[in-house]
Amino acid sequence: MHVTIPFAESARSTVGIEWEIMLADPMTGDLVDRAPQLLTALEEQSADARHTVTGELLTNTIEVTSGVGETVAQAVGDIAAAIAEVRAATEPAGIALLSAGSHPFAQWYDQRVTDKTRYHTLIERTQWWGRNMMIWGIHVHVGVEDKRKVIPLINALSTYLPHLQALSASSPFWAGERTGYASNRALVFQQLPTAGLPWPLRTWEDFESYLDDMQRTGVMADATEVRWDIRPAPRWGTIEVRACDGMSTLHELAAVAALVQVLVEHLSRQLDDGHTLEVLPPWFHRENKWRAARYGLDATAIIAADGTQRPVREHLGALVSELAPIADDLGCGAELASIRTILQDGASYARQLAVADATGDLRTVVQHLIDEFRSDRLIGG
Repeated sequence: MHVTIPFAESARSTVGIEWEIMLADPMTGDLVDRAPQLLTALEEQSADARHTVTGELLTNTIEVTSGVGETVAQAVGDIAAAIAEVRAATEPAGIALLSAGSHPFAQWYDQRVTDKTRYHTLIERTQWWGRNMMIWGIHVHVGVEDKRKVIPLINALSTYLPHLQALSASSPFWAGERTGYASNRALVFQQLPTAGLPWPLRTWEDFESYLDDMQRTGVMADATEVRWDIRPAPRWGTIEVRACDGMSTLHELAAVAALVQVLVEHLSRQLDDGHTLEVLPPWFHRENKWRAARYGLDATAIIAADGTQRPVREHLGALVSELAPIADDLGCGAELASIRTILQDGASYARQLAVADATGDLRTVVQHLIDEFRSDRLIGG
């Protein structure tokens, strides 16, 4: 029997943002497992607010989530309010905040898993890889008004995942080692059994059949366990982009959220006009993901089914210009334009590497990330 997955009503091109934040000792830079001590009060504080503050897989992490934003600015405002509440609790407790795709020197065996059944089940199944999920990311939701659009939009948006991954890349170190990758997180996360690039489906019914197969065979319980780099989020009526590393500053987060929102609206308008959206072969998507993980903004991406390639920096610059009118329509012109600042000053991975090269000390890299998060501005590069 075919399983029907309801897709919630959602206003077109509205925005929601999730941001995973590390808790660290401000003196040593070590991660601290103190989220459980903070969350009861923080969750109560945010109960009547637009934003939420919750726990995550590891007890060294707090996640902040916006309400449904009519604009990127509104969603980012929610995130800023959540961060202010978190900071009011962490600063008196001697805890520093930072965000990146990975912590430069933390070891997995020093971290504690949050005491929830779903997390224990995940670790029990995935073992060493699950325990190694010392990764932090952002998720950007964009509302879609018609579920028939969802899969075509995801297929077309996947062409731009390397651009988003490169802009957000912030995990050049892993467990004290320089990996040679801009985003080591991207390659670690895909080791989970339901993570990685989306399967090349064609319709919403194909997605329902996929979920039916996965549930019948005990692979997953429901759609929330689909951990693709970009996925439908039926509960919210959105497309959720999950390919990005944790952003190191709120301004960068806003810029990437704006690019996601504008791309979805751009492609949605093409569907409205009766166009068939171009989709790359899956082997090009896989190559693009690896290139963006390895080279970040210096990657060259395959951007068309005929194999046309273009440097990511160059293509992003062109996209910002091309999409500016849509950004203005959506009220995120300034945020989209901030993509140029990242292109000019370097993504977080490049800034971290510069600090490491100058000091030879990964604890200084953590302090750099703490300083950037606190000041909300790019430092160095």
